[in-house]
Amino acid sequence: MGTVTLGVSIAVPEPYGSLLQERRTSFGDPAAHGIPTHVTLLPPTEAEAADLPAIEAHLAQIAQAGRPFPMRLSGTGTFRPLSPVVFVQVVEGASACSWLQKRIRDASGPLVRELQFPYHPHVTVAHGIAEEAMDRAYEELSVYEAAWICGSFALYEQGADSVWRKINEFPFGAGGGAPAVPAQGSSFVDHPYLRT
Repeated sequence: MGTVTLGVSIAVPEPYGSLLQERRTSFGDPAAHGIPTHVTLLPPTEAEAADLPAIEAHLAQIAQAGRPFPMRLSGTGTFRPLSPVVFVQVVEGASACSWLQKRIRDASGPLVRELQFPYHPHVTVAHGIAEEAMDRAYEELSVYEAAWICGSFALYEQGADSVWRKINEFPFGAGGGAPAVPAQGSSFVDHPYLRT
């Protein structure tokens, strides 16, 4: 069956997702239309196609243990000069994203991998383009704001055309009920999202 390139992410919902994708295109990033606007939980990872059922079962189990949580984006940041990336910052929901990505890559599951850089949830809006365009992205989106309740994450596969397509979505919890909104100022250790 061969190998596939997979990624796991939280989609930025509409109307925010399309707007940020259009802005990424306007900055001259050629990858913009092949990558849905997202917060990465698992970066591009090679896997055996035959392992897909086990991978989906693993992700479903993680989602089942989770609960919806608030996500908020605000302003910009950059990984330059270490990496040529400008991003919109995740200012609420970062601890839940960190918890999810650790569970996804856990040694007991089928998606074990080391990260090239420490995990830092973000929404990429420019990658590997001219410095002037990166500066423009950083400045023009510096006042950007968006907020929503995150109710799921999804598994994506990269096609031969370099376009990422959703394979499956994994909603949090057993379904129904109101989202568990974390208390303001709660620490990572005492985050209500972590109580499974």
